[in-house]
Amino acid sequence: RYVGPCPVSLEHYVTLIKQQAKNRPRVREADVRNSLRELILSQDVVDRVGPAVNSFKSMFLYGPPGNGKTSIAKAIAKGMLPGNIMIPHAIFESGQIIRLYDPETHKPVEPEEEQLAQANGLDKRWVRCNPPVVITGGELTLDDLDLSWSDTNRYYEAPLQLKANGGMFLIDDFGRQQMEPKELLNRWIVPLEERLDFLTFHTGKKFAIPFETLIVFSTNLDPESLVDEAFLRRIRHKLGILNPSEEQYYQIFIGMCKQMGIKFDKEAFVYLMREYYRSTGRHLKACHPRDLLQQLSDFAVYRDVKTEMTTDLIDIAARSYFSDLL
Repeated sequence: RYVGPCPVSLEHYVTLIKQQAKNRPRVREADVRNSLRELILSQDVVDRVGPAVNSFKSMFLYGPPGNGKTSIAKAIAKGMLPGNIMIPHAIFESGQIIRLYDPETHKPVEPEEEQLAQANGLDKRWVRCNPPVVITGGELTLDDLDLSWSDTNRYYEAPLQLKANGGMFLIDDFGRQQMEPKELLNRWIVPLEERLDFLTFHTGKKFAIPFETLIVFSTNLDPESLVDEAFLRRIRHKLGILNPSEEQYYQIFIGMCKQMGIKFDKEAFVYLMREYYRSTGRHLKACHPRDLLQQLSDFAVYRDVKTEMTTDLIDIAARSYFSDLL
């Protein structure tokens, strides 16, 4: 049986969610720049992130692997979802209880016990939380998007998108789920178009619930091979995250050296570019500087020598990191 604060009615929940959506704070350009400050991105990408977040509809991040799509999504989650929202512990509808509050997803603005102690009359059925963030990847199934009934507890567990209401739902590695992309997309057609989702009790009764979620799809695959034109139209903001330019790669490398406490050596960097990129035709990736410097550090520690950018350490790190597969 359900044990916890009294559930709120579905009508009450819907009213509050719509009100919170109407009064949602907007992210500003300064917030976007601050959140993305550790990423080296083109100005075009930076300028398009903020409007996509403010739309609070849908975003498609695509492009080759290793260039920061997931990092951008996590930066949005960490610094571009301002304000806070009220989350009920549970919802009551048609004689059924849906447990919504999830400590793994919903982070109280203050520890819940202290918040309740200081609430001075605040309705204890609700918890004031930071905007929720749900991140899922290849493990996502269609069942995760439906109500989950527990015979033991005799109540429903809210699906992922309901837990993400008022926040962000990231589907990482889109196209690598256990179901066909088309199955997942068909499930999202109505929510993306109407801002409403329809859930079904095991009794067969259906009910509508607001879909006030920033949904982010992130994929390394070609979008046109995953979805048709009709679905792409429904995804409002599409951001291609491409391989970095040489100048961007240079700036990323300098930044990673600073972060890892390794002195940057321009001659060694030129050597790396000549021997392991230009001569091989290898593509630059935003993740390479971090990975190569970590590899270099591993070998320096093993050899009991100073961790620095020497051609010797770069050679052994690059030969170990790069292969015919990279």
